[in-house]
Amino acid sequence: MIVHGGSVESHRLFLARRTALEMLRDHGYTVPEAELARTLPEFRAWWTDKPELERLAISATLASDPSNKVKVMFCRPEPIKIAAIREIHSGIKDENLSRLILVLQSRITARAKQTIKELFPFKVDTFQITELLVNITDHALMPKHEVLTAEEKAKFLKEYNVVDSQLPRMLEDDAIARYYGLGKGTVIKITYDSEITRNHVTYRCIS
Repeated sequence: MIVHGGSVESHRLFLARRTALEMLRDHGYTVPEAELARTLPEFRAWWTDKPELERLAISATLASDPSNKVKVMFCRPEPIKIAAIREIHSGIKDENLSRLILVLQSRITARAKQTIKELFPFKVDTFQITELLVNITDHALMPKHEVLTAEEKAKFLKEYNVVDSQLPRMLEDDAIARYYGLGKGTVIKITYDSEITRNHVTYRCIS
């Protein structure tokens, strides 16, 4: 199958990698503008006729804390089993990462998921490549999401005399929570501004 003169695979990888870059940027990581601006033809020229998934890996540091380093890795198309997770761990164990994002092109076994928890001392997120073909935050009807800092959260709770458990909930595996990498207890401010939803602000706590 061919899409605009190139393979379907290269098109999918281009879209997923671009969304991953935008996701890192929205997390506060430093992402080169040249990477974000790369077009599909430019990606295909860079990707070459004999691509290696390792070339797609992205490393970035948090703008506010350069010691906080994240890496995005694209996994092979076959199902992810324990051996694959051990191989990934062996390859990045000396990189001093604070977080790892794995982009999957197939299913991951339950035992492989458990191995991730056992081997990695930091947060590891997994996304199916199909989840990254479109940036969900760019949808016209998607409200604006802002993550409150610890200080902003404390001020908000004090001002309204409430505790975490009294706020509306958002599950940790919600698409938006996963996009922003939000953990339990995080409070987000959601601003609605459209003809359908009307103008209003609400807050949710990740659970």
